[in-house]
Amino acid sequence: MLSFLEDPQLKLLFFGGKGGVGKTTGAAAAALSYASRYPQGSYLLVSTDPAHSLADSLGEFQPPPNLPVLEFNAQESLEAFKAKHHDKLEEIAARGTFLDQEDIKHFLHLSLPGLDELMAMLEIADWAESGVYDLIVVDTAPTGHTLRLLATPELIRHWLKALDALLGKHRFMQQRFRGSYHPDELDQFLLDLAAAVKRMENLLRHPRACRFVPVMLAEKLVIEETIRLLMELQRLRLPVKEVVVNCLYPQNSCPLCGEARWQQLQLLTELRRRTGLGKYSFWGMPLQSQEVRSQILAEFWQDAMPLDLSQPPPARLPLELHPRVEAPPACPSPDLELLIFAGKGGVGKTTLACASAIRLAQEVPDKEILLFSTDPAHSLADCLEVPLGSSPVRLGPGLSALEIDAPREFGSLKRRYQQELEKFFQTAFESFDFPFDRQVLERLLDLSPPGLDEVMALVRITEFLEQGRYDLLILDSAPTGHLLRLLELPELMDQWLKTFFGLLLKYKLSLRLPELSRQLVRMSRDLKVLRNLWRNSTRTALYAVTILTEMAFQETGDLLAACKHLGVSTPVLFLNQATPAWDCDRCAALNRRETLIREKFQQTFAGLQQTVIYHQSKPRGRQRLAELGWALYRPRFMENIHGLVTDLPALSR
Repeated sequence: MLSFLEDPQLKLLFFGGKGGVGKTTGAAAAALSYASRYPQGSYLLVSTDPAHSLADSLGEFQPPPNLPVLEFNAQESLEAFKAKHHDKLEEIAARGTFLDQEDIKHFLHLSLPGLDELMAMLEIADWAESGVYDLIVVDTAPTGHTLRLLATPELIRHWLKALDALLGKHRFMQQRFRGSYHPDELDQFLLDLAAAVKRMENLLRHPRACRFVPVMLAEKLVIEETIRLLMELQRLRLPVKEVVVNCLYPQNSCPLCGEARWQQLQLLTELRRRTGLGKYSFWGMPLQSQEVRSQILAEFWQDAMPLDLSQPPPARLPLELHPRVEAPPACPSPDLELLIFAGKGGVGKTTLACASAIRLAQEVPDKEILLFSTDPAHSLADCLEVPLGSSPVRLGPGLSALEIDAPREFGSLKRRYQQELEKFFQTAFESFDFPFDRQVLERLLDLSPPGLDEVMALVRITEFLEQGRYDLLILDSAPTGHLLRLLELPELMDQWLKTFFGLLLKYKLSLRLPELSRQLVRMSRDLKVLRNLWRNSTRTALYAVTILTEMAFQETGDLLAACKHLGVSTPVLFLNQATPAWDCDRCAALNRRETLIREKFQQTFAGLQQTVIYHQSKPRGRQRLAELGWALYRPRFMENIHGLVTDLPALSR
């Protein structure tokens, strides 16, 4: 039996992994298992994913009374924190800085980095420590967002040091003129917050009280991300024992099921080799012909089986399943400058973004295309089977690609800022009080809003358009929740940049920090360009990617509604990974279920071009992606189609 279902000492149980692998299903099923087996106990099922899906997973099913369900709103917790402690934060800033009251008000309104995510973690940790619940089961966001969440203690320490630096001047003055300093409620506030962060970190690392369960699929891209996740969890010292492999195909006479199962076993054998024998135990969950939601969740873990991955599967010739696409859209307009692929995690955004980039490079050879990713858990390189970094890599005629390292971009800005400050402090400037005003200035960037790093990276990419280096940008976006946050960030960032630059002007620092000032002005200008680009339907389009499940249907509706609100054009909806009607009971059942969901998509989103893409051999590498790209779209110039198909450029080789 899976140990995390049988351990009465556990206080926190996290389910994580790449989007679309079944984290929500696993978390809900585990919570239901505990609540039904121990009716006298008290349990909590909570989601920290900005794009919640717990309610969609449970549907009309009512959990038992001892299992409340919460879709956590971290922003609401942050607002409550600010309302409760606003006066303290203002007083800390006022005591130790040259900023006036209006400056302080602006900074505190805009600059509480990562605190929304920290509030979620602190509240969950408090509930676990207080014993209000016997066990809290957490459904986390996809990998990149979750790792950022789990790393908030590190981020908050920088923030606390910035606040402590603000109090340093006050402490010194009290000591100098009164002869002593006695800590007051503001010192205690910072100490209490630091202690709470430390307690949370200790709880997360406690091997008996906490467990992190990675959930994955036996797919190449998911395996690569799972390995990175396991390495990061090991670095953060979070306890992991079992890894759950979801949706394993059965062993039967169906060619599709047999090929898929063989491919899965091949990949899992490689996974075991790379993660080390004995370090983790692997458990398999069979592919269900019914969508696992509502009351079916209660029986989910009954089918868990230990996987023996010590022996590779027998050799066999692979079954070639070529791309099959129904109702392909026309190729994207050559006038487009930004094409975004978006949707729930695990639906195939990366694959379709890569295939589309390769196709468009062939369709419009006179244009330069840049394919890039903003997902904190990148998978472009794995899909293309080409090493990528933070500088564009040439893939072939007219096409380059890169994976943005947003934290690195922000780190570079901070280093340049520190270098300018060092030069500044080497000159006499009598209106500043050393060393305290120096500490305040040094830590101003630690008070930047969360997501500044990602927006900076995105702005750098759009500069390529302005410079004429590329004609079209194709974005492989992060999963829905993270993308929507990114789409909304430019407004906040513009306010923060204006506040920051206003301070430099007000205190006559802009001439003494010329490089930083130029960069802030440039970023503010580029943010306006980015906002205008997103809202121009002739220059930008978002292609939504989804799969044929009820949960994906609900999340796709949220994505399309948010895009409409933000003014982002969404002309195409790809219904990916559809099951063909093979002569197999399981495949036939899946096909019937998916047909009903497809009809629901067609009725609800009747105004969109809807394209169905069936299961195929995994399109990895440029040759396979080129084949998918040609199946994916109708040619824009029909008279040239025969020559183009028979003469694929060197790009796909």
